[in-house]
Amino acid sequence: MPEHSQKPNPGARAPRLEYELPVAYRTVSGFVTDWAVNISRGGLFINTQKPLPVGTLVKLIISLPGTEFPFDLTGRVTRVNEAHAEPNQVPGMAVEFVNVDDEKRSRIEEFVERLRKALPPEERG
Repeated sequence: MPEHSQKPNPGARAPRLEYELPVAYRTVSGFVTDWAVNISRGGLFINTQKPLPVGTLVKLIISLPGTEFPFDLTGRVTRVNEAHAEPNQVPGMAVEFVNVDDEKRSRIEEFVERLRKALPPEERG
């Protein structure tokens, strides 16, 4: 495999775009539906009062606008904002996508790029 691979650096955080979309994920008590409040090519942030612990693998079901059907992804919780921990902080959890196949990664990247192009130039990341 060439060293100049197009795969993103797992340690680098992709620029996130603020956008609300429904997301379902499995917890010990079943599937929960919450809102993702931002998304990037590498993950999303889910607004929830009951975040899962950091390191938890989670099965996500996401419906992107402009796509016919929802699709499932696996993610790992990388950061948690506890409810009422700090003023002006959205409670929830950051989830990094893991083991994403090329077709799903392409759909996510295309969606994020469409969002980025819709932003005024000064707000693009």
